[in-house]
Amino acid sequence: MTGTDGVTVVVIGYNDAAHLADAVDSACEQGDCVREVIAVDDCSTDDSPRLLDRLAAREPRLRVVRRTANSGGCGTPRNEGLERATSPYVLFLDSDDVLPPGAVRALLRAARAHDADVAGGLCVRRELPGGRELPWQRRLYERERTLDEPSALPRIAADTLCVNKLYRTDFLRAHAIRFPPGRYLYEDFVFTARVLAARPRMALVPDRVYVWHVRREGRRRSLSLDRDGVENWRARVRAHRQAVAELSGQPRLVRAARAGFLDRGLRMYVRELPRHDPSYQRAWWDLTRAYLTAFSPADVAAAVAPARTAAAVVRSAPAPRDLGRLRDLVSKPSRLLPPYARDAAGAPVWAADLPSVSLARLEHTPMDRLPLTVDAILKPSARGSRLRLRLHELYGRVAEASPVAVQAALVHRDTGRIVQRRSASLAPGPTPGTWTASLRLHLTELEAGTWDVWLMLAFADGTTRTTRPRALPSSGRLRRSAIPSRRHGLVLVHPYATHSAALALRVAPGARGMGDVVRRKVGRWVGAG
Repeated sequence: MTGTDGVTVVVIGYNDAAHLADAVDSACEQGDCVREVIAVDDCSTDDSPRLLDRLAAREPRLRVVRRTANSGGCGTPRNEGLERATSPYVLFLDSDDVLPPGAVRALLRAARAHDADVAGGLCVRRELPGGRELPWQRRLYERERTLDEPSALPRIAADTLCVNKLYRTDFLRAHAIRFPPGRYLYEDFVFTARVLAARPRMALVPDRVYVWHVRREGRRRSLSLDRDGVENWRARVRAHRQAVAELSGQPRLVRAARAGFLDRGLRMYVRELPRHDPSYQRAWWDLTRAYLTAFSPADVAAAVAPARTAAAVVRSAPAPRDLGRLRDLVSKPSRLLPPYARDAAGAPVWAADLPSVSLARLEHTPMDRLPLTVDAILKPSARGSRLRLRLHELYGRVAEASPVAVQAALVHRDTGRIVQRRSASLAPGPTPGTWTASLRLHLTELEAGTWDVWLMLAFADGTTRTTRPRALPSSGRLRRSAIPSRRHGLVLVHPYATHSAALALRVAPGARGMGDVVRRKVGRWVGAG
């Protein structure tokens, strides 16, 4: 590596001494392709400054920048790191995340090979403490490719992250591309839009280049995860509005950015709406309706079907309504709860008093993609826990396909392990337009952790549909049960409804497992205090 070559990694942090060393070490361990690491401390009051001094004493490539006032956001410290970068390329890293081995080398190789201003790779979200990993925008990074400019692949606008990309330093400086300063949530949206607006030549690689740690149980949640107040959604809308303004003049990117907003942002927040109080729901609804007026019919049509329908309901209804139905509709996989209304011409619509929201596409959607709803009631028992299922009709499509059987499986959320595949026949239920089944699960055989329930529905015409059942309480609410077990003595089983209302199980075998549950619960109480 020559003196005029290599990469600057800008690490930013604030009061994150617990994770800062891992981030810095992951950058330094990338090898000689990293010429320098600039750690910008945003006026931390914890042990971060002393920790950075110790790290710098043993790592000559580490330069420490200490801000004298906290900026309140991520943009200002990143801008300061960029100003001080002396390498031809720059990459950004947050203090609670890490770079996987070989990440910088893979991006630098692609940038050089394709003479690219920007090189991007796959980011994975690692949910902690469990460790489950979810790829971010996987389709964009399925293979190596080069874009002469971003509009050659418009959906690149949906990848709003700045941290999974390597930038040519002179390119950012020549176009005066910076992050919004100060306390500006979702600053990535604006920065990324400014980069795309400058029409960079881009190289995309399938390599894992960034591990984004999502810590949901920590005392201090990240700014983007703290969605308890409507101000978070207001900040997201503001950032997206500005990002779209940066992309003006490139209609294909604007359309892709708006479709991405509906596919990800709108669906995520709609899924959480039922758990908020009425004042939040009303404020969120009014804000969203106002913003969606800027979306053209073509913008909405570019989004996936559940997002299109949810946007149409919000735009058409003056006040919050049908929040439970909307939550299930935008979940993954999507579910459409009754009632199933039709307009005066007999076409499927969202509701009789909202005929402008058409569901006519459901008449032509293949059975294996229909948003079918299955209710589930689980009754834990030592002799075999009973899972009762009820499949609902959907505009006559279910009866037409003739459901015959259902298979249930338990999937460990962290490891992906699949156990206890159980099958049963589906028979017409006591309520017209329903089909029911009952099967037994042996929950005392499960290892500790969280288990998701998945169903595969089979129809007489040979098609199948995989979905998750909607959790219903057996007696007022979902309750924890302590089930006797020969192996563990007792197994604590807690059926619960996820944010998308799907049935899941938390399992804690034995006294040690139940003790862990108690400690985590106490920890959450202490953290909330």
